[in-house]
Amino acid sequence: MTTVLAGACGLALAVLAVVVLRRRVVVVSVNGPSMAPTLRHGDRVLVRRTPGETPARGDIVVVSEPGPCRPGAPAGAPDPSLVVKRVVAVAGDAEPAFLPDWARRPEGVVRAGELIVLGDNPESSWDSRQFGAVRAERVLGVVLRPLRSHQKGKRS
Repeated sequence: MTTVLAGACGLALAVLAVVVLRRRVVVVSVNGPSMAPTLRHGDRVLVRRTPGETPARGDIVVVSEPGPCRPGAPAGAPDPSLVVKRVVAVAGDAEPAFLPDWARRPEGVVRAGELIVLGDNPESSWDSRQFGAVRAERVLGVVLRPLRSHQKGKRS
């Protein structure tokens, strides 16, 4: 009886750990070349959910894309795409020169609760150069590490 009870307790703890872990981390697939060479199309990344936290400069984050941003994207789309980008400026930093004129603030600094994000591959990235600052609450989480690519031969 003790063995059965211990096994049931162990199983309950394992299930609880999985539930807690799923609330804290998520796996996201990279779609497109915007983060190459750091991350490639088809790579999967482990993301730590960060509700209420502001990422640091240099972090790679997953954010809900401000939209509709892409040509042909329907206005009022219910679920914006998730995009993977690098944080290049945070609240209090000087606004980078590449921001579009319409996205600039008179103070010339990034506002509290906003981030400036870029793809590592600027020729193929849709980022703050097009859509301006991103509200920090749009951040799903920070990339902890890439996982093995599901495409053989694509990882160097």
